[in-house]
Amino acid sequence: MEKYYFTSESVTEGHPDKLCDYISDTILDECLKQDKNSRVAVETFASKNKIVVAGQLTTNAKLDIENIVRNRIKEIGYDDENIDIDYRTCDVDINITKQSSDIAMGVDIGGAGDQGIMFGFACDETENYMPFAIDVAHKLSAKLTEVRKEKEIPYLRPDGKTQVTVEYIDGVPSRIETILISNQHTPDVDLNTMKKDIIEEVIKKTVDSKYIDESTKIYVNPTGRFVIGGPLGDTGLTGRKIIVDTYGGYSRHRWRSFFWKRCYKSR
Repeated sequence: MEKYYFTSESVTEGHPDKLCDYISDTILDECLKQDKNSRVAVETFASKNKIVVAGQLTTNAKLDIENIVRNRIKEIGYDDENIDIDYRTCDVDINITKQSSDIAMGVDIGGAGDQGIMFGFACDETENYMPFAIDVAHKLSAKLTEVRKEKEIPYLRPDGKTQVTVEYIDGVPSRIETILISNQHTPDVDLNTMKKDIIEEVIKKTVDSKYIDESTKIYVNPTGRFVIGGPLGDTGLTGRKIIVDTYGGYSRHRWRSFFWKRCYKSR
């Protein structure tokens, strides 16, 4: 009998890198909505109450990029610059130029302006053909966002991360060895209360109980405090979560982010 362990992580929509992915992807979507021939290569950077959007656009779309940025931050739930970022007061720096004419020469008539390696993977560990560890981690992250926005756990803030370690026996997931959840919270929350709420409202309502036993280790905010988060706690950058966005480290992945660029600037 062969036994081994595998760990994957996921992040919530409020993680600084995911915030940046969402902003860049919204700009891309809006360009294609208005002009299907748009060429888009836009990246986003987030830091202390500041968002920088930079890149190249060739499009007939009319965009209010600052409004897009503020609406995405508001939608995620960031509204306090003292502990993360505030959609109302943050500085939005936009530096968008037109696509290089040198690149455009290779794109205008049926070409492509960049190169890339694509890789796809599927397995039978889950119904959506994803590896078990990353599937569970994603579901936990989604549940954290749900209970926050639905006010089921009202003291949660948008920034969060999940990590799941799975025990495999003969290549098949047999049980979960460890679940770790770190989620930003308001300053007045007792850690024991938070751990109880996360276990009851997130873990038990997300993870099939057959994979959890008396030896499964569960950690909630193991550092003891997570008040300062979002772009104030850590910078965010488009495309920095490619392992989270693919297979959780289980297999190869494409070499670029899934966000911000349309078909490698091609037509």
